[in-house]
Amino acid sequence: MKPIIGVTASMETDKAYYSVANRNVKAILAAGGIPVIVPYLIDDHVVNQMTDRIDGLYVTGGYDIDPIIFGEEPHPKLGTIIPERDLAELSLVSSMLEKKKPVLGVCRGSQILNIVAGGDMYQDIYSQMDNELLQHSQKAPFDYCSHFVEVAEGTLLHRLAGKNKFRINSFHHQANRVVPEGFQISGKASDGVIEAIESKTHPFVLGLQWHPEALINAREDSSLKIYQGFIEACK
Repeated sequence: MKPIIGVTASMETDKAYYSVANRNVKAILAAGGIPVIVPYLIDDHVVNQMTDRIDGLYVTGGYDIDPIIFGEEPHPKLGTIIPERDLAELSLVSSMLEKKKPVLGVCRGSQILNIVAGGDMYQDIYSQMDNELLQHSQKAPFDYCSHFVEVAEGTLLHRLAGKNKFRINSFHHQANRVVPEGFQISGKASDGVIEAIESKTHPFVLGLQWHPEALINAREDSSLKIYQGFIEACK
C-alpha cells in the first residue's frame, strides 16, 4: 500500500478557490506516495481526524506568513498573507508533530514548521539581515539551481542527499531566523541564510527553504532522494 500524503494548498485573497502547483503532486507521485490536497481545517476535532488518516504531511510554498503569529507587526516589505492558511497549517503541523508523523515543508512550509516548534523568522532577509546576501529570489527558470546549500554532516538531510554541498533553486525573501530547541540547522547558504532545518527528536521532520519539487528531473539528484526518504518514512 502506498502512503497517503496530505498536501497543503494555497489560496488567493478573494478566497475563491484552493490551488496546488502540479509539480508538488508530481513529486509525491514520483517518490511513491498518493497525494491528497487538504483544505483549510481549523476545528481541532476535524484536524485530529485528518492527521489520524494521513501517513505524512507535505507543507507547500506560497505567500508570506502573518508576523503576528511570532509576535511581530508587519514589516514594510511583508508581502501578501492569507491568515486562514497560516492558522490551518499551524494546526495541521502541530497535530503531526504531536503524533510524531513525518512532515516535509518547503519554502514557507519550512517557516511554518519552525514557528510551530517555537522559532521565528525574518519577514524580509534583504532589509533585516546585516550581511551581504546572495540572490535568493532568482531571475532564472524554476528548475534551475542558482546557488549552493552547505549540509551539516550527521543530519537527516545529509543522509538523504549523501552530499556535503549541492546546488538548489531559490525563490524567497523570508527565511527562518531563530531555530528552537529540539530542532537543528542542517543546511545553510554561503551567506548564512538558513536553508534547512530538522527535528532532533522526530523520525522525519524536515524543512527546506528551496523548492525541490521543481528539481525532480534536474541534473541534481538530491531532490528525488529527499522525497523518496520522506515517502519511505511515511510507510
